[in-house]
Amino acid sequence: MNEEIKKRVYKLASEYEEIYGNCPQSIFAAVGEVFGFANDEVFKSATGLAGGCALSTNGTCGALTGGVMIIGYKYGRNYEEYKKGKKGMRAYELSKKLYDRFIEEYGSCVCKDIQKKIFGRSYDLWDLEDYKKFDEAGAHKDKCTNVVGKTAMLVAEILLEED
Repeated sequence: MNEEIKKRVYKLASEYEEIYGNCPQSIFAAVGEVFGFANDEVFKSATGLAGGCALSTNGTCGALTGGVMIIGYKYGRNYEEYKKGKKGMRAYELSKKLYDRFIEEYGSCVCKDIQKKIFGRSYDLWDLEDYKKFDEAGAHKDKCTNVVGKTAMLVAEILLEED
């Protein structure tokens, strides 16, 4: 059963990345649908995190940030807990588990470093010609789609371990 869930999450996340783009939203959509906690407000807030934050490629991979958002959504502290000074440690612990597994898989959490690993180079996603090369190199066919699918699977593993 757990393997089926992980395969389903991988398939959905990679398909969403291929069709719609935006790695953190693809992760949130797939995992949220499979685990039954899709939320439009959280989904919208993931938009600007794609491509290493604002397509800069200098920040954390959007797939990882999308995964951390899911963990925070499920295990993070709410506003009332925040105002009371509660720490939300479970979300930190599980996010660290995701981070460590991601680093083990990709060697870095930085978008441009991951691009270098999977493409052999990094791309300027704000440069239209470079973005076209990024897409032609398989970004939304088998490169970033695979990163998104694998990360969604890592998130699913963590959620399944917790339930």
